[in-house]
Amino acid sequence: MSTESFDLDQLKSDLAGKNPRVILRAALTWFDNIAISFSGAEDVILIDLASRLKPGLQVFTLDTGRLHAKTYRLIETVRERYPIRLDVLSPDREQLEALVKNKGLFSFYKDGHHECCGIRKVEPLRRRLRQLDAWITGQRRDQNPTRQNLSEIELDEVFSAPDHRLIKFNPLANWSSAQVWDYIEAYDVPFNELHRKGFVSIGCEPCTRPILPNQHEREGRWWWEETGKKECGLHAENLKTAEKA
Repeated sequence: MSTESFDLDQLKSDLAGKNPRVILRAALTWFDNIAISFSGAEDVILIDLASRLKPGLQVFTLDTGRLHAKTYRLIETVRERYPIRLDVLSPDREQLEALVKNKGLFSFYKDGHHECCGIRKVEPLRRRLRQLDAWITGQRRDQNPTRQNLSEIELDEVFSAPDHRLIKFNPLANWSSAQVWDYIEAYDVPFNELHRKGFVSIGCEPCTRPILPNQHEREGRWWWEETGKKECGLHAENLKTAEKA
């Protein structure tokens, strides 16, 4: 389907509150040129569901060069488990070398994480999304205060261009963390072993730590920064939506 003929408001209304399987089936029916973004436990659930609906689907993951060793293990486990086409995306070498040369390996502790994430995550993601009509993410409303107004389907205003309208699906928007882990246990879905050690939201090794009891799951990400800034740029529209709410 062409994104230009897409009635986004109507489809947003149709999919509101629907379960992930219904949303995924709709996404895979409407779009051939679509891919799942894979990094966390939620994304593996989407792969588990979607690969039953469409074997051979496109999946991509971002290798920042700073991931935990167990995250790399999970990537290979998922590659071997499911009938998917998995692309591992890398940062632009020249941009990364310039950052490290000028600011060192840990500039984000002083300058904030957005410059580093912009090079290691956002730029390679932008390159990949230019090749797609739609993408699927594992975002949930309860993950972060910036995601409370998340829709099941939306226009990706950050990565769309004047000549490229990009649609984003968030099939797990309604789910809680408990539902995620109920599904993982029920269907034996692979997950990152760091979850057993108190890590809930897992990103790059220098920017991720376990959380304490009763802390919100995103407290383990970029813990030196304010809660309202805990988006890396992949879903930057969440910050704009939260500010308007």
